Amino acid sequence: MNALIYTLGVVLFVLGVIISIALHEVGHMYPAKKFGIKVTQYFVGFGNTVWSTKRGETEYGIKAFPLGGYVKLVGMLPPARTADPHEVRATNTGLFTQLVADARHAEYEHVTDADLDRLFYRKPWWQKLIVMSGGPLVNVAISVVLFSIVIMGFGVQEATTKVSAVSDCAISDAEAGRACTASDPVTPARTAGLQPGDRFVSFNGTEITSWGQLTRLIRGNGDREAAIVVERDGREVTSQVATSVIARASLDDPERTEKVGFLGVEPVRDYVRHGPGTVASVMGDYTSATVGVIVHLPQRMVDVGKAAFGAERKADGPISVVGASRVAGELVTVDQPTWGERASRLLVLLASLNLFLALFNFVPLLPLDGGHIAGALWEAVRRGWARLRGSPDPGYVDVARMLPVAYGVGALLLVMGVVLIYADIVNPVRLS
Repeated sequence: MNALIYTLGVVLFVLGVIISIALHEVGHMYPAKKFGIKVTQYFVGFGNTVWSTKRGETEYGIKAFPLGGYVKLVGMLPPARTADPHEVRATNTGLFTQLVADARHAEYEHVTDADLDRLFYRKPWWQKLIVMSGGPLVNVAISVVLFSIVIMGFGVQEATTKVSAVSDCAISDAEAGRACTASDPVTPARTAGLQPGDRFVSFNGTEITSWGQLTRLIRGNGDREAAIVVERDGREVTSQVATSVIARASLDDPERTEKVGFLGVEPVRDYVRHGPGTVASVMGDYTSATVGVIVHLPQRMVDVGKAAFGAERKADGPISVVGASRVAGELVTVDQPTWGERASRLLVLLASLNLFLALFNFVPLLPLDGGHIAGALWEAVRRGWARLRGSPDPGYVDVARMLPVAYGVGALLLVMGVVLIYADIVNPVRLS
């Protein structure tokens, strides 16, 4: 049964990735068509064409490997300043010069005079900005929707103020997991007679509204007396006991140990629904963490490369779609979750992936969307500055000049993808 559920998790995740890619490309295509840009192809995937159909001037289809996609916007690359796009190109010397010339020529092989006003590069900078931002922004929207479904619909698992278990003895974090011995002190919670099912009402006169609040109050109490009020079977029970002091990991810095007050209770964890404010907060946290991953991606890729040849694989490192699919399978099987928990875990994984795709695509380098976004913004700055100075309009930004960079970045991304896939096969990230 677990094997079937694992497979189902992988299939649903891959389907979610394909849908996310398809919607990303719609985010480019829809505004492009609205602005009158000629769109000749919309494909999901790469490789050989599995299926396609033509509607109007646009061919829609699916490729053999559904791990990407593209929309063909005619006129992405402008012709050379002094060139007529209808003339036979001259042969260039120099590798990169020839590559740029070939790319320009390929761009205009099927452009007619009727298409000239529909070319991407001839559109206003703000239209280019909207078209190229549309794809990543769709991924952001998908991420917001999925996080909203999880947080506002399924709820977030968190500690409640209800007691699930009472510890028998006080053991420091360094010895956590071992059995109690006769020499271990009895926990204050056991001395106070606290029981599973008790719900904390107040601690030293402070009303308890969350487990996190209670934890900080207990830790800050040291070895002093504490007045504890709990609700048990519909009535309030009061007890007085001194909390003990043991060494525990700091709440602010888990790498640091500090001596704090200790009671000896564990909370019941339950799913709690939250509102839009929590969605925004979670999106902020994930965005900050994702930016950190992207900034440190070179170092993390070095670690992945080492892991591919036997080093320990870090659980928080980057993974490929292959690795993410394996994680999806484990998420729906590990710890025997309910079907609601399985759905919630898959949605969080897809939401995180969409947020990463969006932020990574905003990196201002070709061939990523961010490279074209940067070109549109630079065009706006140049033209605005020229107007302020009363200078002639400098015209469009020639992104074709950045094609050597695009080829280099593309090759690097290809190598990274191969390394990640290999590492995910021979030394995958495991949840258990």
